[in-house]
Amino acid sequence: MERRDVVIVGGGPAGAATALFLLRRDPALGGRILLLEKARHPRPKVCAGGLIPHALRCLDELGVGLAVPHVMVDRARVEAPDDRVEIEGARICAVVRRDELDASLLAAVRAGGVEVCEEEKVVALGRVAGGVEVRTPRAAYAAPIVVGADGSGSLVRRRLVDAPGRREEIARAVMADIPVGPGASGWDGHARARYDFDFRAVPRGLAGYAWAFPCLVGGAPHVNAGVYAWRRTGVDVGALLRELQEDLGGVAVRHQAAPIRCWGRAPFVAPHVLLVGDAAGVEPLMGEGISFALEYGRWAAAEIAAALGAGDYAFAGSEARFRRAWVGRKLHRLGQAATMFYGPGARLWLGIAARWRGAQEVGLRWYNGVDGWDRRGGWDAFATAVRWSIAHALRA
Repeated sequence: MERRDVVIVGGGPAGAATALFLLRRDPALGGRILLLEKARHPRPKVCAGGLIPHALRCLDELGVGLAVPHVMVDRARVEAPDDRVEIEGARICAVVRRDELDASLLAAVRAGGVEVCEEEKVVALGRVAGGVEVRTPRAAYAAPIVVGADGSGSLVRRRLVDAPGRREEIARAVMADIPVGPGASGWDGHARARYDFDFRAVPRGLAGYAWAFPCLVGGAPHVNAGVYAWRRTGVDVGALLRELQEDLGGVAVRHQAAPIRCWGRAPFVAPHVLLVGDAAGVEPLMGEGISFALEYGRWAAAEIAAALGAGDYAFAGSEARFRRAWVGRKLHRLGQAATMFYGPGARLWLGIAARWRGAQEVGLRWYNGVDGWDRRGGWDAFATAVRWSIAHALRA
């Protein structure tokens, strides 16, 4: 049996970020970390690929940067049940292909000296004296620390963290890539560097939204169109996607679906085990996970470094520290927002958001993590939104 200090299961952004943040703390840790990835990168990933400004800053901090093809979005259009909102601002979001982004992150992990084993799927996990045993078809590994970065259906979570019989609500995303060009789509999002969000189906029962993002597939312009559903409802999400494709003028193309585990009360820490990224939970309002995956990696690296230094792998207090930190509070507030905007009073709250200009400006900065807005208190944000709304009214 091979032994490592840390075994990371999953080579997506959360697993890669955990390794990269550990390397930033101590480059010598590279030889003590093993990363297991069931696929070979670049590999397909069902995801719209939006990188908010906070995620871009994290990539810069890790020395990776945005080195893959992308479309930089400077405008947003939001369709509410009774209103349309147009928002402009430099670098609101960068849209990438996840196969390319994830491959670039994993290449950086490998370059840092971490052993990366691709096409090595974890098939069994079990607790042993002093840690966890991880088995793949090729080998068995033992480590005092295992990081579960293996997505929404995490085997690490099911085997080592969840209580037997525990059930969690899993969101769902359905999407398709539609060519943009003569006879394919009349959508002008590429030309205007804009992405679209549509909440008009919420009063019909959709606990979520439809989206259209400009993207590049093999260098050719496409629109990534999809529907996000936070909770299971009677709404046919696949039918909504087909409607969206027709609205965009796109030809019928095969759609893909993926489960999304959302942030909630479920634990994501156990002795010898930390969960990160989708395995721990993404934010429920929009289903955005990449920026949080990077922050989970930062948190996990800090907890692992402390555990290795002390020789104590119980991770007592690790989850509480995350939930109390600004990122945990942000996830909690986005869960509250999802309850508001997708609950019984959805039409009212969506209407207020569509008409309150100051709240739109503050909300966008807060969500995107611009100038540290997501670390400010709620009353500070509310007061600023009121002041900005008054200022807009006086200028009008």
